[in-house]
Amino acid sequence: MSRIEQIAAQLDDAAHHAREVEQFDPQGALPLDEAYAIQRASIARRLARGEHRVGVKMGFTSRAKMLQMGLSDVIWGRLTSAMQIEENTSIDIGRYVHPRVEPEIAFVLKRALHGDETGPAALAAVEAIAPALEIIDSRYRDFRFSLPEVVADNASSSSFVVGAWSDPHIDFSNLGLVLDIDGRTSQVGSTAALLGHPLRSLLAAARLSAAAGEPLQAGDIVMAGGATAAQWLHPGQYVRVDIAHLGRAGFYVTGSRMDA
Repeated sequence: MSRIEQIAAQLDDAAHHAREVEQFDPQGALPLDEAYAIQRASIARRLARGEHRVGVKMGFTSRAKMLQMGLSDVIWGRLTSAMQIEENTSIDIGRYVHPRVEPEIAFVLKRALHGDETGPAALAAVEAIAPALEIIDSRYRDFRFSLPEVVADNASSSSFVVGAWSDPHIDFSNLGLVLDIDGRTSQVGSTAALLGHPLRSLLAAARLSAAAGEPLQAGDIVMAGGATAAQWLHPGQYVRVDIAHLGRAGFYVTGSRMDA
C-alpha cells in the first residue's frame, strides 16, 4: 500500500468500527491535495462495500471559522448512502466516536452542476430545499486534528438527516432556525451564517467537486454546512431543528457509549 492508501484504510476502519486513531499529521504539514486523495481513497473503500455516493457536504462555511483555521476557502466531503438516516428515526450512538450535531440546510439537484455556474443558474438546478441535521464525528483521539487531518477524515462527516423537501424559490437567505435537544433550545441561528447566503455554499460545492473530477449530478444532495456551533450527542436525546418557512427535521439517539 502507498502511504495515502494506508492512512485511508486506517481512517475507514476507525469510522467503520467506531474506534479512535492517533493523528498522523498533527503539525498540519500535509498538502491539502494529498489530504483529499486520502479522503477519496477512504470513500472508495465504502463504495467497494456496496455503498453509493449520494452527494457532498460542506465544512467551515462560517467566515469566522475560516479565519480561525487560516483558510481562504471552504472544505468538502463525500456523502454515501449508508450515511443517510431516515428523518424521525434513531441513531445508535455506539456507532460513533465523538458524535456532535449541526443544524443545516440541504439542497437536492434536478440537473448536473459544474464548476463555473452563476448563482441564478445554480438555483435553477435545485429541485428542492429542506431542513437538515448533520452528525459529525472526528475519528482522531481526543477530538484533536489539524486541517489536513480533518479533510482526510471526510471533513468529519458521519451521518445526516433531511426533513421534508420544499420549493426552493422562497427566500432562504436569512431564515431563522432553532436547534432543540429534548425540547430545550440549544442553539439559535440563521441560514445567513452559511457564507452570507446558503447558495454560495452550493456554488462552492459545485466548484470543488467539479475540480476533483466528480461534478454534482441530478439527484445529488448537498449539505450546505453547519449554521451554528455543533452540539455533543448523548444517549436518550431527541434532537430537532426548526427552520422558518421550511419546517423541521429530527432524530432520536439510542444505545450506549463504550466509554460511558
